[in-house]
Amino acid sequence: MEKRLMASLALLVSVCLASSAAAAPEAAAKIAHGKYMVQIMACNDCHTPWKMGPNGPEPDMTRMLSGHPQQMVMPDAPAAKGPWMWAGAATNTAFAGPWGVSFAANLTPDKETGLGDWTEETFIQALRSGRHQGQGRPIMPPMPWMSYRSASDEDLSAIYAYLQSIPAIVNQVPQAIEPREAQ
Repeated sequence: MEKRLMASLALLVSVCLASSAAAAPEAAAKIAHGKYMVQIMACNDCHTPWKMGPNGPEPDMTRMLSGHPQQMVMPDAPAAKGPWMWAGAATNTAFAGPWGVSFAANLTPDKETGLGDWTEETFIQALRSGRHQGQGRPIMPPMPWMSYRSASDEDLSAIYAYLQSIPAIVNQVPQAIEPREAQ
């Protein structure tokens, strides 16, 4: 009896190891596809703070996808005048316009300040609905969620997998500020 139990356990362990070994390349391929999608969808353009480099402004990849820097307190936004309807911070992470002031979110997997406590379903629903966590406040301009909601479930799932695989960065992004007349 004991030999049978040991043989069954050994078989179970072998099956589990084989399954996880087969899943590893699939997971790596999904993460690689997500990285590709993040690159072509220009997520770093707004969610990675910019700095001045030797050839001009460039994303600061030491803070990749961490959103608007928490230590950068923005002054009051300039008033929109004439054809200039919106303004952006030098970091390209804060934006002001008729909607008020919005800040690029922390997309890293930090559990307190990023997407670390989001589920894949919540992430996909947010991009489909244009609402924070799929049901909260509206996702503010200039985030082009209206275009991204057309991505396939497979693409959005891959983006989520990639974002969960990058280093977590603690960075508390400020809440959006309502337009002056609404305050």
